[in-house]
Amino acid sequence: MNDLYMNNPLIHRDRRLGTSDSAWVRSFACEDLKPLIVCRGPIRKEAMDVFEEMGMTHFGILLSEKDSIVYANALAPELRQLTDSNRVHRVPDYTGASKEERVERIGQIIQIAKDNGYDSIFAGYGFMAEDEEFVAAIEKAGLNFIGPNSRTQADAGKKDEAKRTALQVGVSVTPGINNVTARTLVKKHGTRDKLKELITLHKLDVDANALDDETSLEDLADQILYASYDKGLDLYSIEELSAQVQVEVVAMFKEYPASRIRLKAIGGGGGKGQRILGASLLSLENPSEADIQEAAADTPTLVREVLNEVKANGIGDNKNVLVELNIEQTRHNEIQLLGNGEWCVSLGGRDCSLQMHEQKLLEISVTQEGLTEAIEKARNAGRTAEVKALESDLNVLRRMEEDSTKFGQAVGLDSASTFECIVDRDRYYFMEVNTRIQVEHRVSELCYSLKFTNPDDPNDFFIVESLVEAMALLARHKKKLPKPERILRFKAAAEARLNATDSSLSPHAGGMIRYWSSPIEGEIRDDQGICLVNPDTGMFMRYKVAGAYDSNIALLLTKGEDRLASYLHLSKVLGKTVLRGSDLATNLEFHYGLVNWFLGQNVMAKPTTRFVVPYLTLVGRLKEEAGRLDTLFAFIQMKKAYAKKMAALFPDDPKMAKEMSSILDRKGTLVTRPMDKLLEDPHLLSGWLSLNRNNFTMENGKVVWHDNPFVILADTYEYLNMTYDTAAPAADVIWDHDNELLQKGLRFYSTLSQRFNLGMHEFDTLSDLLTKEQPQDGFSVEEWGQIRSAHMGFEAGLELLGMLFLVAENVNFWDFKVEDNLEVTIPEELNDTDLQTQMRKVLVPPPATKADEIVAICGGMYYGQEAPGLPLFVSEGMHFEKGQALYIIEVMKMFNTVRATFSGTIDKIIMQGADGSIVQKGQPLFKVTPDEKFVEVNPEEIRLVKREQTTTYLKAVL
Repeated sequence: MNDLYMNNPLIHRDRRLGTSDSAWVRSFACEDLKPLIVCRGPIRKEAMDVFEEMGMTHFGILLSEKDSIVYANALAPELRQLTDSNRVHRVPDYTGASKEERVERIGQIIQIAKDNGYDSIFAGYGFMAEDEEFVAAIEKAGLNFIGPNSRTQADAGKKDEAKRTALQVGVSVTPGINNVTARTLVKKHGTRDKLKELITLHKLDVDANALDDETSLEDLADQILYASYDKGLDLYSIEELSAQVQVEVVAMFKEYPASRIRLKAIGGGGGKGQRILGASLLSLENPSEADIQEAAADTPTLVREVLNEVKANGIGDNKNVLVELNIEQTRHNEIQLLGNGEWCVSLGGRDCSLQMHEQKLLEISVTQEGLTEAIEKARNAGRTAEVKALESDLNVLRRMEEDSTKFGQAVGLDSASTFECIVDRDRYYFMEVNTRIQVEHRVSELCYSLKFTNPDDPNDFFIVESLVEAMALLARHKKKLPKPERILRFKAAAEARLNATDSSLSPHAGGMIRYWSSPIEGEIRDDQGICLVNPDTGMFMRYKVAGAYDSNIALLLTKGEDRLASYLHLSKVLGKTVLRGSDLATNLEFHYGLVNWFLGQNVMAKPTTRFVVPYLTLVGRLKEEAGRLDTLFAFIQMKKAYAKKMAALFPDDPKMAKEMSSILDRKGTLVTRPMDKLLEDPHLLSGWLSLNRNNFTMENGKVVWHDNPFVILADTYEYLNMTYDTAAPAADVIWDHDNELLQKGLRFYSTLSQRFNLGMHEFDTLSDLLTKEQPQDGFSVEEWGQIRSAHMGFEAGLELLGMLFLVAENVNFWDFKVEDNLEVTIPEELNDTDLQTQMRKVLVPPPATKADEIVAICGGMYYGQEAPGLPLFVSEGMHFEKGQALYIIEVMKMFNTVRATFSGTIDKIIMQGADGSIVQKGQPLFKVTPDEKFVEVNPEEIRLVKREQTTTYLKAVL
C-alpha cells in the first residue's frame, strides 16, 4: 500500500502544501500561520520540526525560567535549533502557582503573541492545552488556538461534564458521582429557597430556566456554582467538600463491597490529581461499618492532595472531584480522535494498561487490521482460547471507535483529542476525554495516515501523516477541510516512555545526562532535542533532568507489520540504547526487561492496570534472591567438582583433569561476566528468564537443558548488548579472548548442526546424538571422538548458567504468566502491600543514614504540611507511629506523602526551610530516637549465607 502511494505522482506528501501543482491542495497551505509554542518536552521539539516542514517561517517558543535559570544545565535543548533570540520568549513559569498567577500568565502569553506578530498558540499536551479559561481568553483576543475550542474544552475537557455528555449520547460510563460539589452546596443550604438566596446575595448570573421547581436541587446548585466560578467566589470550604466526598465514599464502599474508590480532580491529566481509597477492603466481602469508616478516613487528606496537584485549591476554582468505582481487573484503552466541528474520525486505539502512579509507561497500538490478522494467525495455529479473546477485543474496539466519533460530534470536536476508556473483558466504560494531543499520539500516527480528497475530483488529494500537522491545518482552515479517509500505514506500533525514575519506578530528579548513543535504524526517538549536538562544536552537550517537570525524558517508538515485529524492534532499540551520566536514573532497564518478558510469553497478552506493581514486586524478589549468589565462589567450587569427576573418569590419566582445569580457567570470565550483569540488574534478569523459560526443565531436583547452553550464552551476550566492539569500553562488552572462544564454539556447533540438518537450538536431538559412542553420519571413530571431546569442552562450566533458572524457581517466577486466553495470572502473594513496600526497598535501598536520622527519600520540593494554613506534620518532641505522614516531597509534578517506616520521637527538625524548598536525596530532615534499636548486619554473616545458598544451587546444576 505504501509503495502505491509513494509512486503515485498525484499524491502530495510534502508538508508544504503551498508548493503543490494542485490549486485545491494549495488552498490548504499553512505557510502564513504564525504560531507561538507554549509547551515543553518532546512535543515542543516535534512542533518546531513539523511547523518548519510545513513552511512556517514565523513561529516562536515560550520558555519558563525553569528551562534555564533554576536548574543549571537544564537549558532548553531546542535552543540549539532555534537560534534566533527574537523567537524565544520568557515567563517566570508556564501556568503560575495560584489562580491569580495563572490569570496573570494567560495575559502575559497573549500579550507576547500580539507584540511579536503571532496569530496562533500551540500548547501541545501540557496543562494549558486543556485549560478552558486559557483557550477562551485566546479566542477572545482574536488568536487561533491550535487545539480544541473553548466550547469543546468545557463540554469534554472537564471530567464531570464529559461524563454527562457521554450519558446523553448513550456511551457507557464508570459508576460513580460526578457532582459532589453540587451535593456539598445542597447539604450546606438544604432548600431551594436558601439556594436562591445565594443568587441574590452574590448577584450571580444564573439562567432563569434553572430556577423553576422542575430543576433538581443538585442541578440548581450546579448552575449556581458555575456562576460563582465566573465571579471568583467560594460558596463552600475545602473542609465541607472533603466531608461530603467522604460521605459519598462510604456510601460507595457499602454499595460495592470488596472494591476500591478512585478520586479524580476534574482538571487532572497525565495521572495527576488522582488517588485511590480502600485497599484494606479488597479482601473483605462483608466489611463492617468500622472497616468502611477506617478505609474512608483518609478521604479529606486525599481530596486536598488531588486539588493541590492540579492547582485547583484557590478561591473561585472549580473544585469538583469525581468519586468513581475503581474497576480492578481493567485495561486502559483509548481512541485517537480528530474532528473539524462537523465531522469526526477515529484513528484506531492504543492499549495504555502498563502504567504506574497513574502514568503510562508502555503504549501499544490496537487496530482493527492488526487484530483481524492476529485472529487469523491464532486460528491457523489452533489456539482457540486466544482466538476467542482477540475476537472479543476486536468487537470492543469497533464499539469504542463508533461511540468515540459519536461523542466527538456531540461536543463539536474541531481538533485532536483522545477518548479514554477502561475495558473489562467484553465490556468497556467511558472514562474521560483528553482535549489535546497526547504523549502517545505517534503510536496512532504510525498506524494510520489521513487522506484528504477534493470532493470534485477523487484523483486530487493530499496525505497527512502527522497529528500536529493535522491540528495546524484544522486551526488554519477549520470546516473547509473535507472529512478524511484513514489509510493504513503499519498494523502495529509501540512506544516506551523513557522516564527519570529509579529501578522501583519512583521519580528520580536531578541527574545529568552526559552521553546518549545515536538512534539505530528504524528507531523513532522524540527526546526534546537532548541529542542535538552543540551546533558550534558538534559535541554532545550535558543536560540536567529538572525535577520541576514531568519525569518523561524521551519517547522511543517502533512500528511493524504485526505486534510481534514492533516488540522485537523495540527490544532491539532499548537494548542498543546507552545513557550515561552522573546521579542519572531512568527506567530503560525496566522497559527492556518488560518488553522481553512479553516476547517470552505472548505479545498479544491482556495485562491490566494492576500489572506493573506486582511485576515490580516479583522483580524485587528476583533481586533479593540473586543477591544470595556468589559467582566467583560458584566457579571455584565447580572447578573442584570437575577435578573429582575427571579423576573418577580417568584415574590413570591425570593429564585429563589438568586439561579440563585449563579449559575451565579460560572460560571463567566468559561465563561469569554476563551472569554477574544479569544478577546485578533484576530487570534484565526478568526479560532473560522469560525468553529462556522453555529452554530447561527441573527433573529430580536437577536442571535439564533443552537448548544448547553455549548458544544461549552467545544469545545472552547479544541480549546484554555486550557483543564484541573494539570501539566500546572494555567493561561494557565481551573481552577479546572470551570472544575468540565464543566464536570458535559457535562455528563448531553451526558446522555440526548443518551436518545433522538441525537448527542451532535443536539441542535435545543433538545432545542425544552426541551421547552415542558409535560414530554418527559417516564420521570416523577418531573424528567422532574429537567431536564428542570438543562438545564436552565447550559445554563444561556452562552449568553455572542454570543457577539463574534456580533463582527464578525459588521466587516462583514462572507463576506470573500469560494464559492461553491471553489473561495474565498474577500470584496473589505479589498483591500484598507489605511485600510490595519491602521489594521497593530491595530494588532501591533507602539512602544511607544514621540510626538517629530521617533523610529525604529522593530529591524534590519539600513540604512540611498538607496544605497552606494546616498544622505541620511533625513538631519537635512529638512521638510518631509507623505509617504516619512525616512530610510531602514534590518531584516530577507528583506530590508524594512520605510516611514513617518505624515508630519513634522527633528530637529535632533539621529541615528549617520554607515549604517549596529543594532538598537532595539523602539530605537529613529530622533527628529522631527510634522506639526500637537498629541492629547492623555483620558482613561476614552475609558472605556465609551467600556461600551456603550458592552451594545449594550448585548441587542442582552439576
